[in-house]
Amino acid sequence: MNEFSFSQRHIGLDAAAVEKALNTIGAKSVGDLIQETIPSRIRLKKELDLGEGMKEHEYLAHIRKLAAKNKVYKSYIGLGYYDCITPSPILRNLFENPGWYTAYTPYQAEISQGRLEALLNYQTLVSDLTALPLTNASLLDEATAAAEAMIMFFNMRTKEQTAEGHNVFGVDAGCFPQTIDLLKTRSIPLGIALEIRPVEELAQIDKAFGVIIQYPDRSGKISDHRGLVQSLKERQIKTAIAADLMSLALLTPPGEWGADVALGSTQRFGVPMGYGGPHAAYFAATDDFKRNMPGRIIGVSQDAKGNRALRMALQTREQHIKRERATSNICTSQVLLANMASMYAVYHGKEGISNIASTIHDRAVSLAENLAAMGYQPTHAAYFDTIGVNAAEGKIRPIAEKAGINFRYEDGSVFISVDEATELADVQDILKVFAEAAGKGAPAIKAGEGHTSKIPAALQRTSSYLDHSVFNTYRTETELMRYIKKLENKDLSLTHSMIPLGSCTMKLNAASELMPVSMKEFNGLHPFAPLNQTAGYAEMFQGLENALCEITGFAAVSLQPNSGAQGEYAGLMVIRAYHESRGDLQRNVALIPSSAHGTNPASAVMAGMNVVIVKCDEKGNIDLDDLRTKTDKHKNELSCLMVTYPSTHGVFEEGIMDVTSIIHEAGGQVYMDGANMNAQVGLTNPAMIGADVCHLNLHKTFAIPHGGGGPGMGPIGVAAHLAPFLPSHPVVKTGGDKGINAISAAPWGSASIHLISYAYIKMLGASGLKASTETAILNANYIKTRLESHYPVLYQGDKGRVAHEMILDCRNFKRTAQIEVEDIAKRLIDYGFHAPTVSFPVAGTLMIEPTESESLEELDRFCDAMVSIREEIRAIEQGKADSVDNVLKNAPHTVEEIAGDNWAHSYARSQAAFPLPYLKEAKYWPTVKRVDNALGDRNLICTCPPMEAYAEPADAEA
Repeated sequence: MNEFSFSQRHIGLDAAAVEKALNTIGAKSVGDLIQETIPSRIRLKKELDLGEGMKEHEYLAHIRKLAAKNKVYKSYIGLGYYDCITPSPILRNLFENPGWYTAYTPYQAEISQGRLEALLNYQTLVSDLTALPLTNASLLDEATAAAEAMIMFFNMRTKEQTAEGHNVFGVDAGCFPQTIDLLKTRSIPLGIALEIRPVEELAQIDKAFGVIIQYPDRSGKISDHRGLVQSLKERQIKTAIAADLMSLALLTPPGEWGADVALGSTQRFGVPMGYGGPHAAYFAATDDFKRNMPGRIIGVSQDAKGNRALRMALQTREQHIKRERATSNICTSQVLLANMASMYAVYHGKEGISNIASTIHDRAVSLAENLAAMGYQPTHAAYFDTIGVNAAEGKIRPIAEKAGINFRYEDGSVFISVDEATELADVQDILKVFAEAAGKGAPAIKAGEGHTSKIPAALQRTSSYLDHSVFNTYRTETELMRYIKKLENKDLSLTHSMIPLGSCTMKLNAASELMPVSMKEFNGLHPFAPLNQTAGYAEMFQGLENALCEITGFAAVSLQPNSGAQGEYAGLMVIRAYHESRGDLQRNVALIPSSAHGTNPASAVMAGMNVVIVKCDEKGNIDLDDLRTKTDKHKNELSCLMVTYPSTHGVFEEGIMDVTSIIHEAGGQVYMDGANMNAQVGLTNPAMIGADVCHLNLHKTFAIPHGGGGPGMGPIGVAAHLAPFLPSHPVVKTGGDKGINAISAAPWGSASIHLISYAYIKMLGASGLKASTETAILNANYIKTRLESHYPVLYQGDKGRVAHEMILDCRNFKRTAQIEVEDIAKRLIDYGFHAPTVSFPVAGTLMIEPTESESLEELDRFCDAMVSIREEIRAIEQGKADSVDNVLKNAPHTVEEIAGDNWAHSYARSQAAFPLPYLKEAKYWPTVKRVDNALGDRNLICTCPPMEAYAEPADAEA
């Protein structure tokens, strides 16, 4: 009996299905289809040199061998990363649950109420602990959050500050080194000058618009900053506090001493270190910043029946709407990890969090007092979890590492950060290390010993937090399991049906790819652990980088950018550094096609570039005449062209090499957005079309799950001349010899989830990767053929083919039936499907991408639904259905509505709920009807409100 290959498990079509699909679209073979789709002059002339794919059990044996090469020492390094304990019901029922990790960003609120509630809990957790009223639903990492605060403050300068040239941002020298480095990266292109000084000197900075303070600082010291913050406020200088969220269970929160923003990481709330990520950063602020805050805010609104409903609020702030006027390019957040932190707080509640924080502090005090008894005096008297002692690294380090312990060594001191996982026995082991170095015996630690708090009385927290019922209900595992499952059941994910989102590539996230992420050997490492302890990771990184170089045709890769948008920014900053190295300081114009993703112009502006939009022709291709005109006009200032390939319109543009040649002849560089790489792998590549740099969305093409809105990864590949400028890091050496400053907080970004893409490539191998691309293109053309007689396909190639996605034109339905594209999207929920991408890149359209992972039966099920909806529209057009009271305008339909006693609609319940037979076998029910977006924005509520707030929310408008 032949064993199935991973490729056969990953790709949804078998040989018979391929034959049927080819017959439907009228192609003799897959090879002929590809020839009709991809221009011959950019086709690869050889197969990928990546070997054959491993079987799943072979890969798991391979990855276990790599895992064994990592040494998981007890880590007390700190600097924003701490060991913690992930409650098993959260690990099992959320982190490892495809119902949570395969969902998409909650843009469609009606099918996302579960994770939206979990994120609202997250925002409440952050708001309560920071004592600030406005929070978002996470950012990428603490350093990124700090940079976002700096830029937000800069953009909100007063008229007087702007006129007087206030461009200085004060940075506490006690901030984490990775934060300082990322602030440097993000400040330079915007003309922000950093002043890095001891915290007590920040008030002396001239022409400052804002400052950032670490609380506690990198050495662990706690100081009272209330006077400083107040004096800065009097000068209209805004303050951001980078605070350890766990410490705020015991410390006076920043909101209570006048801070404008608090930010940091929620990693120690049950999220493994993962050698740097992924982790959810938090960001909280006063209400003054609600129109300017970066990232996503979850808000409370109501549905069409007046029931409480959640949604992503204030979306007009986002880059996909504001484009080159955007002040942030945040696209991916860290939803899966934010939800883990959220559930950690739900499970433990105030009492549990308080006990964990108190135990951490008690362990630190016990350690400090016993070290002092041995003659090691602490470097500071007030601290939460981190102490420093004056001791020689040369004496301590060999003994510590022999004992499997990592400390932080800096400025002639040894720093020790204890955490939730630090037991009394661990404190004893630490004391033994220092005792051996001193030639003494270690004092014996006894359980139950009380220690005096080292938090000054003036900084001890007195206010309450986590009082909402959600944090005081689910104490047993049974209760938490049911709560997590209840929320999961409200959401639609890949466990229900295909998610046909164009440009988002919602493919299979295979279990064998994900299993290693839960291994302690991979998720238990600190990102700044000595490199001789991380050989398994190093080998995996090298293998992944080599594979991505082979796939892209580029010379080098940086794995550091931890989202697609950060990859865009990193690529542009590398181009910027290249031009500057040649003395071309004037090259600051980025040409961007009108069809580009919203993150493209937003990233370009953040990189200090001036955006010039290039037109597209009636076929959706870049208008070559307009490109030549604008290239010639800006020839001396041209930095780069940002191009997506295949185009955002779902077509392989025949003239792509002409496009790249025009740019190169003018001295510019070509940046390729890798969002559509699922149509390239094994068939063509960015280097072949003439690109110099591209980012790769690992959460799209390379199978990292979307996680309900994150994590994502966006590594960049570059041609040889750009390799010297790849991102560096201040703690661990990475990047080129002329590397730009850090792009992410950790050296390899969200390191642990690189394992997923490594597995994807290893198990598919060269032939499987190519077959995946071919099948994605086949599936897209199959859907196109089935639907084009019902919906016009807006763009296609010269031979009538589309790439891996297509755009259906729904604009005419507004004229013929008063049906908007949103009505189709909401009606698809009744059929059990997430909508395709709505109104991007063309308003009033649907962009569909099936991926290679779906079966022909699933593709047909989706097509049947779309055809049925077209017939429902036709019924309105012909006067057979009411133009106002119809299944599309009233969609989606909840089970409460269908089963209710009153049914006043002009159509049958059965038509609303079961328009096609398959729905009677498996029906997904949304829990709310269409959500009122405007109401939620007018009455912004972004934390868990008391129950009385849900009654008649419209009254609050007045």
